[in-house]
Amino acid sequence: MKKTLALGMAAAMTATLLAGCGGSASSAATSTAESTASSTEAAASTAETTSGGDYTDYSAGFPENVTIQIPVYDRGFEGWNPTDNYYTKWIQSEFGDKYNVTVKYVAIARSNEVQDFNQMIAAGTAPSIIFHYDMPAAVNYWSEGAMQPIDLDEVAYYAPTYWGKMKDTIETYGKLDGENAFIFAEREPIYYNWVTLIRKDWLDQVGLDVPTSNEEMIAAMKAFKDAGLGVENDPLITKSFTYFYNWIKDGTSEDDLAKYLDLNVAPFTWDATKEYLKDANAKYNEGLIDPEFYLTTDDSLAKGKFVSGQCATYSFYMSNGTDVFDSLKANDPNAEVAVLGSTVSNTVADGYTAHYYEYPSYGMIMGINANATAEERAATYMFLDWMSQPENLTYLQHGIEGETYTVDADGIATQISDYDGEAKLSQNNNKDYWCLVQEVMGYGDKEKDLKANKSLLAPDGYDWIIDQTYDICEKGADGGLITPIFTKAVESTTEYSADLNSLWQEAYVDCITCSPDEFESKYEEYSQEYLDAGYQEILDEKQSLIDEGAVLVVK
Repeated sequence: MKKTLALGMAAAMTATLLAGCGGSASSAATSTAESTASSTEAAASTAETTSGGDYTDYSAGFPENVTIQIPVYDRGFEGWNPTDNYYTKWIQSEFGDKYNVTVKYVAIARSNEVQDFNQMIAAGTAPSIIFHYDMPAAVNYWSEGAMQPIDLDEVAYYAPTYWGKMKDTIETYGKLDGENAFIFAEREPIYYNWVTLIRKDWLDQVGLDVPTSNEEMIAAMKAFKDAGLGVENDPLITKSFTYFYNWIKDGTSEDDLAKYLDLNVAPFTWDATKEYLKDANAKYNEGLIDPEFYLTTDDSLAKGKFVSGQCATYSFYMSNGTDVFDSLKANDPNAEVAVLGSTVSNTVADGYTAHYYEYPSYGMIMGINANATAEERAATYMFLDWMSQPENLTYLQHGIEGETYTVDADGIATQISDYDGEAKLSQNNNKDYWCLVQEVMGYGDKEKDLKANKSLLAPDGYDWIIDQTYDICEKGADGGLITPIFTKAVESTTEYSADLNSLWQEAYVDCITCSPDEFESKYEEYSQEYLDAGYQEILDEKQSLIDEGAVLVVK
């Protein structure tokens, strides 16, 4: 298995990290601003040498108003309107009004984003940028004709700062079917923002330490069951298929990884899935996991089961805005938590390696709407470049210095936790706005990033959780697997993924909830049905592309 050496576990991921928002923003995160600024001159010179063609200069503003529609995740944060708030108004005032551009934000349900985008694409109402965190889903949008080819010289002309930072990434990963399909946000991955908690007070009650293996986890859940305590939380899996990573055998070939590692389609027929399902089936039949796990369809439901004491565990992207700890204490003042694991699990079964989904060097994957005009494209690229400027990015990520955050002697910005004014950031630190250009803000130093992230990822008094998840991630750093990227569209994935996802949910729930003596027959029956429903065509097409050499193995 080839692993990426260039990506360590130091600084950024697909959800929640450094954040804030913007004001006059003269300093916030000083070292980050300086780091970003240091690339600006190089970016400009790069643009001068690479941007060709006849492009209109709109630096003084567009002669006629141009409207760009920018997608933003709606995560259901209480009291937060993702399309109309202090920061969207600030963006319009500082960027839009300056260039005669109307910036209209379009809410995309985070839990239902593919359906939202597909409906808008079909209706011809999709925003100027069409995005996704996962390459297979982005490829599907391209394959559906929703995106137009990108002129890289045009990007360089209108967005020199952005282009200077992202040029290599775009040229490496942005081609599909021989055309420039995507641009990206910058990513320096971290993994310790994904946290799994377990009830420590319950472990103390039954006289056990925090589990460090699958076998110890089973023992703990049995002890909880005998004591009349909660069960393991196991929300319904409907997307981002990484459930099987701890069941991938060492020595698996690159071809198999290319065929089966796919965030968009569950590899139901793969041995790794079968081992996962067998383990879950045994736990279910012993009463160790939530008997109605299939009804836990989103994070709020999973959190509710944890804070109410119904479940012993809870996995989530942690941020300093989370209310899980306060809610847990409100329901049980004696409740205590411990860190069970992170993206790199510390509860892997004996004989297996703690593999995890390792990120390539890009964050958000973006394409330009096929219907976007030349003016809309120019305005969109100018918007990305404006957001890439240190002072603007700092404002969006932190807010107003002295009002929403402070800066310490090391130049690290810390949010003022009790601030509740109009410039208050969203619960995930405005991530859903600045994720277009940066997956997470960093300071160019591993220890400094950790210090900064502890205040941004943890509420007061809980920074020890980030320390522990960081240590878990460092310990398992060598277990990362980066999904090989196909340089041509896997057309059968577009055709069959929706039906297979529906069948997956039926099949995997049935295989977990059936009696142990039925498992083998049900798994074989569903496997054949899954293959017949289009998965065999996906595997065959992927193998054909592998044979053709149309796959990029990230090294």
